Amino acid sequence: MAKPHSSLHEEWVNAAAQLMCSLHLTDYQQAKLKARDQLGLGADAALPDNQSIETAVLAYQRLFGGAAYAQRLQRLRATALHAMRWLHPLDVRLVGAVATGAINDAHRVQLHALTDDVEAVDFQFLDRGMPFAQGERRYRMTDGRQRAVPLLQFSADGIGVDLAVFTRDRPAQPLSPVTGRAAKRLRMGEVEALVQRA
Repeated sequence: MAKPHSSLHEEWVNAAAQLMCSLHLTDYQQAKLKARDQLGLGADAALPDNQSIETAVLAYQRLFGGAAYAQRLQRLRATALHAMRWLHPLDVRLVGAVATGAINDAHRVQLHALTDDVEAVDFQFLDRGMPFAQGERRYRMTDGRQRAVPLLQFSADGIGVDLAVFTRDRPAQPLSPVTGRAAKRLRMGEVEALVQRA
């Protein structure tokens, strides 16, 4: 694949970030391809990496997002914290765009629960009468494998929340789609610090 000239590559990164924010995209690949078409680049051009685009999304939102972006991010993080407290004593971590701040209006809160008993998570929702939808989500793991994990989707304070349930008996961790490395998982205390800092 041909690598675009550095200034054009930067333009591509910024265009993809702008599209993610303005069109409320959450898929980096989709944003990169749309930006490539917008810039008239060939299909053989090497795609920018997701981490560069995430950095550009943060820069774009800080520059143009204004109060609406700041309020949305604060609301998402406060909802994440509320859900983590509600799910206690489960070991729940915040991941993804809400953790990094690279959000738009389409983003949901992404949580990972680490447990020895997957069914206990379902029972916690059922016992408390909390409506939720069940499904699964596939993750690439640090051991190179793909793994489907249970996914519970619910709403908290009017915000969509996705809770992926991982068992502790498997040491492999999910990879971040942004960095390609083990996903950074924020504990409750770290989320509290983010909410208080806003």
